[in-house]
Amino acid sequence: MLTPKKSIVLVSPALKKANNGNWQTAYRWSRFLAPYYKVSIVPDWRETGDRPDVMIALHARRSAESIESFAKACPDKPLIVVLTGTDLYQDIRHDASAKRSLELATHLVVLQDEGLHELTEAQQKKCRVIYQSARELTPVTTTQKNFDVILVGHMREVKDPLTPMRALSLLPETSLVRLLHIGNAQEEKLRNAATQLEKNNLRYIWLRELTHAQTRQRIKRAKLMVISSLMEGGANVIIEAITSGVPVIASQVSGNVGMLGRDYAGYFPVGESKALAALLDQAEREPKFLKQLKQQCERRMVLFTPERENNAVNALIDDALDTRRTK
Repeated sequence: MLTPKKSIVLVSPALKKANNGNWQTAYRWSRFLAPYYKVSIVPDWRETGDRPDVMIALHARRSAESIESFAKACPDKPLIVVLTGTDLYQDIRHDASAKRSLELATHLVVLQDEGLHELTEAQQKKCRVIYQSARELTPVTTTQKNFDVILVGHMREVKDPLTPMRALSLLPETSLVRLLHIGNAQEEKLRNAATQLEKNNLRYIWLRELTHAQTRQRIKRAKLMVISSLMEGGANVIIEAITSGVPVIASQVSGNVGMLGRDYAGYFPVGESKALAALLDQAEREPKFLKQLKQQCERRMVLFTPERENNAVNALIDDALDTRRTK
């Protein structure tokens, strides 16, 4: 007689409709675990009535009520909290519910190694780094004259889309850079800015929301990706660019440094449109610089394979269940 699969509930405040990084992580992990465990994804565990063998919660603050309830109802079961950028670089510093989630977790996960430095020594002891992954795509060599730079992400203040928008007006008149922007506007101020720029600057092309598959196809056709966030936990769009052979220019925040490495040549200071414009101009004019960025990204690709992430996620669950059984 076959032994029933143990069950895992994956709590993600963002579900498929959100089409954001948290949802992509939840969905990918569910597929990695499905061959060995019974997996469900829910926005709030309290609404399910289930008693799974393991809970994985994305976001210490936004999933705090599910985490607290599960810890009380199932004190002998593993409780894994995956920390996002706003967790690491904002909420766990000031928010009581986020701090409480870290206390209740039996295991913590960060998505890039610089994130460990935001945790206490005790928290680090129950934490591991699991890099996200993306399927490798063959880059597309285009003959078009434009130098297309892609920006991916729903517009929120924390993603700072205004910095790359402003950088466009600082480029030389002869520049062939275009900014292709994928994502909806979630704040009125940003929607108005994007709408105005779309009307007044032909270099800015707002593609709105695309499916994940469409987005990946757009990424692999770009010359460069820009990520301008004020904070990041470990942006999956960086991985999707690198695994498509597209180099990245990124704001120099801890989460991006953890993904690209401390010696990466493509950083600009947070919010500095002038510095970003200079890097975009250099990448367009100097093939040697663009090649350097590509080579540095290629060296990081080994961290971002689906096989590596799959093994790490399943090892996390195996270790968590073994740990709890021996107590």
